[in-house]
Amino acid sequence: MITPAFELTQDPDFLTVKIRVPYAKASEFDIYFEGEDFKFYAKPYFLRQLTLPGRIVEDGREKASYNTDEGTFTIQLPKEVPGQYFEGLDMLTSLLAPKKSRSAKPLVEEMAASGELSEENEEEFDWEMEQIPYEESTSPLQHPYGFGNLRSGVFQRLQDELSDVIDLKDPDQTPAEERRRRRLAAEAAKFEPDHYLADFFEDEAIKHLLKYKPWWIDAHKKMTALQRESHQEHDSPAFVVFSEEEREQMRKFTNKSHLLDKRSRQHVYLGLIDILLAYCYEICVNEGDKNVESSWNIRKLSATLCWLESFSSLHDVLVSFGRRVLCYPLYRHFELVTRAFNDTVMILQLGKAAVLKCLLDIHKIFMESDPAYILNDLFITDYCIWIQKVKSKKLAALCESLQKTTLSKSHMGLELEELEAAAVLVQEEEKALKAAGTVSKQQLLCSESETSDSEESSSTSSSQTGGSDSDEQESSTSEDGEINSFQGMLQEERTAPLIDCNGFRQATNTWATEGSDGKSKVSLQSTTPPGKLVEELEMQIHSAMRLSEQPEGLATAGCISQEQEENPVPEPDRFSEGAAGKGNFLEVSPKPNPLLFLCSTNEDED
Repeated sequence: MITPAFELTQDPDFLTVKIRVPYAKASEFDIYFEGEDFKFYAKPYFLRQLTLPGRIVEDGREKASYNTDEGTFTIQLPKEVPGQYFEGLDMLTSLLAPKKSRSAKPLVEEMAASGELSEENEEEFDWEMEQIPYEESTSPLQHPYGFGNLRSGVFQRLQDELSDVIDLKDPDQTPAEERRRRRLAAEAAKFEPDHYLADFFEDEAIKHLLKYKPWWIDAHKKMTALQRESHQEHDSPAFVVFSEEEREQMRKFTNKSHLLDKRSRQHVYLGLIDILLAYCYEICVNEGDKNVESSWNIRKLSATLCWLESFSSLHDVLVSFGRRVLCYPLYRHFELVTRAFNDTVMILQLGKAAVLKCLLDIHKIFMESDPAYILNDLFITDYCIWIQKVKSKKLAALCESLQKTTLSKSHMGLELEELEAAAVLVQEEEKALKAAGTVSKQQLLCSESETSDSEESSSTSSSQTGGSDSDEQESSTSEDGEINSFQGMLQEERTAPLIDCNGFRQATNTWATEGSDGKSKVSLQSTTPPGKLVEELEMQIHSAMRLSEQPEGLATAGCISQEQEENPVPEPDRFSEGAAGKGNFLEVSPKPNPLLFLCSTNEDED
């Protein structure tokens, strides 16, 4: 027989059961309801028994209808007490449980136990577990883990998948205290101050992620507004709505009871907080979108899943989650820890329907990730079944205790405040150095501008003398061109002597410049008979040129007039005292095409 898809809703007077039975024979169906029991049959569908959270009555007001297009039966059943609120109508797995198996009281219990195993009779629950000193165990028995520490020996059969799912090696032989010590050591080794400080100072991406609003924020606002108006404290399907896929998940779960003592129940509640914190972080950083890292984020940030940790207090849960957020994921910022904490409080305030919706999403994520499905078998599936039977007042008490728990950076044990203070000091020093460099650069620019102004003024003052020098430079340039043409003419005559500025001597031609009286004279001697051109040049030189003493330090000379010849005025640039070497020059009378010859001593080869 096929269990049909169904859903339950209510109003103050009626309980409505909607059952989807496509391709069923509408003419042949049976309905049975009495007290808290409801049964339905329409071949081939059989809803064996629904155990309702309240009583219904058959008084003639009941109604039933069938929609042929949708293939659904809609049945309205009167409430025995009008206005009574039936809690947990969304918990489909718990509604399918047979009435005789709804109690969690074990068939065999220890008579010397100080309290009942069932939590139904407990009025208050202490969320701070009594601390027991650790003692080294010599027992060869395996150490339990999983939901309520009810499983053991699982990883002995799954060694190949072990390293990809959890960080703990050989969990069956590792006691709880040793798991905690190893976890803390691994977190301390994994913490990277540079990564943390980078996210701390460059937090634009973090601020963007914190703006994301998941579905429970709007639901919480609606619930808070409704509670202010009507003072209702129960959860409502109007705030948390399950999709058809989620309902199908709940129908596939095999309903069962979990025999938990007080200590195991506390481990379960604290483990639930740890898992919800990791889930809220994952939803925030990925903005509700699932990706290949979603499974890794949840199981890595939850020490319950990754290290099979059993917590003893809410504060330990928060510290563990905070440390793992700052050590492992991509975004490592303390504000993300605070955001996940606040989101978990909201989910708990919305009630067990919101918690179940989150657990179903985690179950789906793990089911699609190989080999994370092992964590479904160890934890999530049992949590999905167990949460449907939890009393709302227990979750409310847990939420209230969680709100009172404080968490700060100093609790992380990673010296976060010291790191931040040191980084701020470094930043201030860098800013001071940068400011000092800017001031010195400005001063340098000012000095350069003053220097350029002074240079401009000096160049302006020297422009007058530069004008007179330019004329002399132009005449010198023209005279140099004539000398070059004269040298070209000498080169055309193969037998003509070449001019050498050191005494005008060569191997075959000699120009003598020293007379018998010790003064410099000009004569042109050659062992080779000169040509006509050379004879004419010699005659011009004897008739038009005279030899005068060169002032000390002269490097070049120019053509001067008859008046300048009587009162020569040396140029400052060319007759400077610092010029090296000493020599003589030939002054030419102002005739056409004057020639100027430089003669220097051997001391000044340049």
